[in-house]
Amino acid sequence: MPTSNPNAIIPSLQRSASNAFGPLQREFNRLFDELGSSWETFTEARLAPSMDVADTGEGFEVSVELPGMKREDVKISIDGDMLTVSGEKKAEKETKENNYRVVERTYGEFSRSIYLPRSVDASKITAVMSDGVLKITAPKRPEAQTKTIEIQAS
Repeated sequence: MPTSNPNAIIPSLQRSASNAFGPLQREFNRLFDELGSSWETFTEARLAPSMDVADTGEGFEVSVELPGMKREDVKISIDGDMLTVSGEKKAEKETKENNYRVVERTYGEFSRSIYLPRSVDASKITAVMSDGVLKITAPKRPEAQTKTIEIQAS
């Protein structure tokens, strides 16, 4: 039996379209919100060198990738328990050919910081730079090093 009011079906179609496309609309909104909040990554390149931190047992070893950088352009500082590696990667001579230019390398200032555990003896931290890799060794205080205690038989 046909419905007496043909317009009664339109609100039900609107509700089902809203239910079907609502999740898709929310996903598009989320995508554009994230794109808007991180837009500076497309407009302003930032140099953030990769860093590894390893616990060696006797201390910590921090490795920072700094390809093409000179030792003089890198600074290591300690403020309390914060270790900071900073510097500036300077651009080489700019060349232009055939009215176009491709720049894929990043230049500019950088800074990376990590908190050091209280067990580190800051007065004995050393650093060596070789083949574009900065290695920082932060030894633990002798009293802070892990000790193994043998369990005695009763």
